[in-house]
Amino acid sequence: MRIGIVSTAVPLVNGGGRFIVDWLHEKLVDRGHQAEVVYIPYTDEIEHILPQMAAIRMMKLDDYFDRVITIRPPAHMIQHPRKVVWFIHHLRMFYDLWQTEYCPVANDVRGRAMRKAVIDADNAALGEAHRIFTNSRVVGDRLRNFNEIDSRVLYPPILRPELFRAGEYSDEIVSVCRMEHHKRQHLLVQALAHTQTPVKLRLCGTSMSADYISELHETALRLGVQNRVAFEVRWVTEEEKAARLENALASAYLPFDEDSYGYPTIEAAHAKRCTVTVDDSGGVPEFVTDGVTGFVTEPTPQSVAGAFDRLFEDRALARRMGEAASDRVYELGI
Repeated sequence: MRIGIVSTAVPLVNGGGRFIVDWLHEKLVDRGHQAEVVYIPYTDEIEHILPQMAAIRMMKLDDYFDRVITIRPPAHMIQHPRKVVWFIHHLRMFYDLWQTEYCPVANDVRGRAMRKAVIDADNAALGEAHRIFTNSRVVGDRLRNFNEIDSRVLYPPILRPELFRAGEYSDEIVSVCRMEHHKRQHLLVQALAHTQTPVKLRLCGTSMSADYISELHETALRLGVQNRVAFEVRWVTEEEKAARLENALASAYLPFDEDSYGYPTIEAAHAKRCTVTVDDSGGVPEFVTDGVTGFVTEPTPQSVAGAFDRLFEDRALARRMGEAASDRVYELGI
């Protein structure tokens, strides 16, 4: 079959939004399909959103592909008679993040009109899809609540799980993901100041915000924990992720209202490492069950610190929850 995988992307920015596309492409080719990735440059600048949606809507790929799979929004705007949508999130500023600190759109006449236009366009484009999958129950619930559209959950796997190995349990909590404010590495640094044990923290990942990186360093220095935090502010390869997790005490992933369990959670599970997360992290608790495959705490430094201390003081517990996390991958059919 001739398959086009269509997704939007911010040029030169890597991350989970590209992994799900590139890894799907590789697997489709492995299975004998003719597959090609079509990346559409996209920006979240407010004045460009509706023109970009209209431009995608006008693209015609019928003559090239028997089936089109769309991933990152608003790629689903494209028209095709056999369009399958793997919906990983909305343009969230118009949906669940509307009127929150993460929404740059003013709640005025213009902002509300734009929001209505986006929702109407989504309803039309999603309504014509042959099939709709989501990457989590959270995203499926948002589709149902905001758009009255049903979907089926299809959890995204990682490409090479065999890279991730289980070694001994050290004294270091590892966080591997983009360092941005909504990923809340600052909460991890703040938590160290409330720990009763000498547990350590390693933060790995690239960032689009030099100011946020400076804030993290300044917070560690101000709280006197700078000697217990290691920073690797750069792109981390899959091999390097595996190496960091192999002897980690646990993984930590504390995003605000994430769309799915997140690749950091599943990578840790393949290395038989549990994950520390928080109860407002969105889709992460779909995988992390408190006290079973990790800890789900309140989003406060004190609560996160308590989870860190429990893991440091009880390596047997860390091991049991890490093994349970590994089992959870197969229970969910990922």
